[in-house]
Amino acid sequence: MKVTIQDVAKKAGVSISTVSRVLNGNYTQTTKETKERVQQVISELNYYPNPMARGLKQMETKIIGIVLSNLRNPFWSMVLEGVEDTCRKSGYSLMICNSNEDASREAELIKGFKNRQVDGIIVNPTSKNNKLFKEMIEKHYPLIAINRLIEGLDVEVDSVIVDNIKGAKLAVNHFVQTGKRNIVAFAYEPQGVSTWRDRIIGFKEALSEHGIKVHDRSVIEVENKTGKVKKAVTEYFRTNNSTEAIFSTNNMMSLEILESLKELNIKIPDDIALIGYDETDWSKHLNPPLTTIKQPAYESGVIAAKNLIKKINSKSKRKPKTVVLEPELIVRESSGS
Repeated sequence: MKVTIQDVAKKAGVSISTVSRVLNGNYTQTTKETKERVQQVISELNYYPNPMARGLKQMETKIIGIVLSNLRNPFWSMVLEGVEDTCRKSGYSLMICNSNEDASREAELIKGFKNRQVDGIIVNPTSKNNKLFKEMIEKHYPLIAINRLIEGLDVEVDSVIVDNIKGAKLAVNHFVQTGKRNIVAFAYEPQGVSTWRDRIIGFKEALSEHGIKVHDRSVIEVENKTGKVKKAVTEYFRTNNSTEAIFSTNNMMSLEILESLKELNIKIPDDIALIGYDETDWSKHLNPPLTTIKQPAYESGVIAAKNLIKKINSKSKRKPKTVVLEPELIVRESSGS
């Protein structure tokens, strides 16, 4: 049976309002002895106040919602760790949802969070809900975009992103330094997603900076569906035997590339070098270990949560800002170095 605030008050021999004041840290009208007695009863009964009920009264729930685009991607487990650690230290609970890159699902989840009166939302946005995000901005709803910009609203929404153009350039520069010049990148069709677009931009810019011609087969854009990358890699290598290096712009993509190369009997790094995007726990355990572009995932989560909590607690409107974090090249055997 659920313990109520009335149960606590009855056992402690005090009023409900006294228990409420102790729970909220307001001890001005409570003696030390009473405070300690109430706290002891709360502990004995293992009582936890209902944050939703408290929220209806206080106009806050101490709950933050986060909507991610693909929970299968291990990158997000590290981001979530940063968000959750920060929320816990600040007295907030976290509700996690997955849009699976579905814009209608994303809109449904955000509306659900708002109906549950969460205090603010962190979102890794799809590219098709700008009207919804615009309405939230106009109503000053606490909102943070993480890992992707909300296209067209990037100067109006607080964001935490990584410099993806620089990340792609780190990969190309490393290839060139190790003597590779015939390089191909596999990327998801951008479709308004800033991370996918910027990695393509950075890759092409880096090729040009090294005097390498950019042509229509420099970047192979693939639909973001399971199996599409593997098929694209197989088809590509039927007619491109001189390619020296592959830049994979997504860690889930890297797995399909590895699977296809194995079936084609193309050995890494003897026949072709490979660099992936995103550092994961399994990168160093592959055979050979995978060179990657590391994104500061945990730090991204910490900063997004901290900035959202500041926004929630701010009594004045402030200008939105975009925090841009630096990527890092982690060199291992797959790149042939």
